Amino acid sequence: MVSVKPTTRLTYEDYARTPDDERWELLDGELVMVPSPNMPHQATQAKLGSRLNNFVEQGGLGHVFFAPTDVVLSDNNVVQPDLLFISREREHIITRANVQGARDLAVEIRSPLTAERDLTVKRRLYAEHGVKEYWLVDPDGTTVTVLLLGEGGYEEAGTHRNGQSFASTTVEGFSVSLDESIQPLGLHLAAVRSMTRLKASCQ
Repeated sequence: MVSVKPTTRLTYEDYARTPDDERWELLDGELVMVPSPNMPHQATQAKLGSRLNNFVEQGGLGHVFFAPTDVVLSDNNVVQPDLLFISREREHIITRANVQGARDLAVEIRSPLTAERDLTVKRRLYAEHGVKEYWLVDPDGTTVTVLLLGEGGYEEAGTHRNGQSFASTTVEGFSVSLDESIQPLGLHLAAVRSMTRLKASCQ
């Protein structure tokens, strides 16, 4: 992860000048380069995102966006959640260029390079800017931690593991089975690794 530490806090105007072929976030006025996600991250985003998007579209509940989508929380904070749900009641914050604020559901899929930032900086920023529900998804550990916004910040509603399901309080009626959304990829990768080792031993 590469960061650019400014002598003064950078703004959205500075962020807008970053190259289009690179992913950056602006956190507390500091530009942070976002590394390309690994394959478990990509597959989990696709599986979980497609299920969420289909449910939201069928119910006419709002909009689901995938990273990279700029979410401008303030002039010094621009994030790109892996998944973002915006309800119909809040769709006025969607502009042609970006999303101006976030108030419903944000999902971050953890990787070794981003896990600490997701747990600390982004958790604080999402709480400060009123994101009602925040999921921290760990494809390697096959867990989803659900945080709900309370008066004093986020409160952990639970950590759900392989073989379990949980329901969203923000996307009413939507539930997730970790077996369907995350575990198949882990099994697939394990099978690929086993097949690779088998081929190597036969050569």
